[in-house]
Amino acid sequence: MKAVVTGGGGFLGGAVVRLLRARGDSVRSFTRSRYPWLDELGVEQSLGDLAKLQDVERALEGCDVVFHVAAKAGVWGRYDDFFNTNVTGTQNVLAACKKHGVRRLVYTSTPSVVHAGKDVEGANESLPYPKHFEAAYSATKAKAEKAVLAANGPDLATVSLRPHLIFGPGDPHLVPRVIAAARAGKLKRIGTNNPKVDVTYVDNAAQAHLDAADRLDIGTAPAGKAYFISNGEPVELWPFIDRVLTEAGAPPVTKTVSAWKARLAGRVLEWAYRWLPFLSGEPPMTRFVASQLSTSHWYDISAARRDLGYVPTVGVEEGLKRLGERLRAG
Repeated sequence: MKAVVTGGGGFLGGAVVRLLRARGDSVRSFTRSRYPWLDELGVEQSLGDLAKLQDVERALEGCDVVFHVAAKAGVWGRYDDFFNTNVTGTQNVLAACKKHGVRRLVYTSTPSVVHAGKDVEGANESLPYPKHFEAAYSATKAKAEKAVLAANGPDLATVSLRPHLIFGPGDPHLVPRVIAAARAGKLKRIGTNNPKVDVTYVDNAAQAHLDAADRLDIGTAPAGKAYFISNGEPVELWPFIDRVLTEAGAPPVTKTVSAWKARLAGRVLEWAYRWLPFLSGEPPMTRFVASQLSTSHWYDISAARRDLGYVPTVGVEEGLKRLGERLRAG
């Protein structure tokens, strides 16, 4: 296999690259900047901007399969910035695939594309897209996923994976934010319930991408479909967060705010940070964050097991131990 991984220098993209190289596949990474550790792995690097079609076309030339992992993630920011990377970037990947005759595209999506701010417990892929989104990230990822699945056809087989709350050593997103908030005394439990959520150890999420690529071809079962990916063992959110904090030597969460107060604060703060010029950065609370921290969201992954042969091999407990070892090592 000659694979291109967009975002190959990132957390999940890097894990995909490592697994591909470990089994002997040829890999080219497409990123904005160069990563020395990719050179050490023997990975070809193509530098450029997802929003520029010529850069993407150059990166995808001569490959057999594309893992489109790169995205702009986050709970706050200009919609246009999310759109340029997540939607325009994905459209460019699709155009480049068609230009170069690439047969397989594995797209990294998110369960956020179908989360409507209410409890989701054991739902499968029949769950519809919501009419409204509370964050530019989920809105633009939904647009991109729809484009990817619509592009599936007689010349290009596409599949969309929705890994949920990826964690593990090297995580630059979820874990550092939680730890920083806890150490600053700003982390509070949202609501009195203890919602259950899916989490996914990073190596499991990466393996799902390889599984999808290996099963994907024109006319096969995964073609044109989306799949939820997780460890398959939902966890109670706040005990999980407290365990991460314990591994990092940070204090546990002791303060609580009601869900309705958190959502109201999110609404007010979003307005203030959008319109008041003296406020910059990210609001301390948003409606999306309030919803994510106060509702259950775990999904049925039987379709991924059946169609992709996906089997999560690193359990949550083992994943937390590995994360803790990295955090203590500094």
